[in-house]
Amino acid sequence: MLTAQQRYDDLLDIDDVLGKRIISTRLHRTVTVREENAIAALEVMSRFAANPKWLIYLPPTMSPSETAQKEGYLEYPTEAFAYYRHEGAGAVVCEQKHMGSRAVVIVCRNEGAAKKHFGVVGEGIGICYTRTGRRFFNDTALECAFLARVHNAISADGLWDELASDWLCLDCELMPWSVKAQELLRQQYAPAGAAARAALPQAVSLLRAGAAINSELSGLLEEHEDRLDLTQRYVDAYRRYCWPVKSLDDLRLAPFHLLASEGRVHVDKDHAWHMETLGRICRIDAQFLLATPWRKVDLSDAANEADATAWWESLTESGGEGMVVKPLSFVQKGRRDLAQPAVKCRGREYLRIIYGPEYTRGEHLTRLRQRALGGKRSLAIREFALGVESLERFVRKEPLRRVHECVFGVLALESEPVDPRL
Repeated sequence: MLTAQQRYDDLLDIDDVLGKRIISTRLHRTVTVREENAIAALEVMSRFAANPKWLIYLPPTMSPSETAQKEGYLEYPTEAFAYYRHEGAGAVVCEQKHMGSRAVVIVCRNEGAAKKHFGVVGEGIGICYTRTGRRFFNDTALECAFLARVHNAISADGLWDELASDWLCLDCELMPWSVKAQELLRQQYAPAGAAARAALPQAVSLLRAGAAINSELSGLLEEHEDRLDLTQRYVDAYRRYCWPVKSLDDLRLAPFHLLASEGRVHVDKDHAWHMETLGRICRIDAQFLLATPWRKVDLSDAANEADATAWWESLTESGGEGMVVKPLSFVQKGRRDLAQPAVKCRGREYLRIIYGPEYTRGEHLTRLRQRALGGKRSLAIREFALGVESLERFVRKEPLRRVHECVFGVLALESEPVDPRL
């Protein structure tokens, strides 16, 4: 017996997503999707997306913190803390930022639950899909084994019974980054590093020989030695996030939001609850499920804030990407509207991957400090509101076209012109 939600799910109407759309949301009034963005999203959804019945949520983009005032830095924790203090948040959580690929994982207690709640038959107990709605794994056997590991940890913890649900939707990071970024590595990062490492050592060698004869070449030598050092830092930075994947044992999944279960969207829980609950299942299978290091910060306590900043410095200086700072409440009302659901604060070496080997040189850093965050922040809030709305419509058992209106809206907004480095 099909539910009202599933009755017409096998025939989705293109008119439900084409053209200019104005979508009502509980958190952010209405969100407008322009016609040209809807067309781009339709291209992605129709050609590449997973079975639409699984697609109940797409995650929002995330803005960086404001440009740092600290010399030599583009991002620093001070500005992230100041932003949330200004928006009225009394406390935040700082979570280590993993260098992987965003993944939404839906896992059901059994195949019967997948049929009952999602109308899906013959596709196992769930799915892992990307932030653009594409199936993460092309290997069906690997995906089945992957979902079985997540399922077994949830079962061992007793979370099915605790939540009175036989399905869960998790927001995660899947590592290594190189699993989904092979082409980016091959076509962009590796060639830049290889070219610089081929040319600069020879230039430095020649300049050293020349400087030994003519001291006027000393300045040029120092500049090229600095460039060589920055290039090596660049190569070291992206290599940290890559390792070969031959089997499931080479993957790591870090869940950080327990988004929804039967009858509930868990945005009414604070981020501490999410981290503690998901930490339990991670401890059951610690080789595969990675519990994200995190800490709560009282924004009225300068010492507490300083400790968190020192933690970030230690994390980034040892090769970590950085941290994500979130208000303690999952949904934080700001002075005028929703506050950012999260801001990222990335370390100097990680940003070298994003902005290039020499971005920390004075002339480049001065230019990059002019970056504008307004468009990115507006996008993050609108996508966040649509994501929560799609989950709430799903748990209310509204027809899938109503859920997809929001999911499709997130994908369409991703076509808006925003600097991809932010």
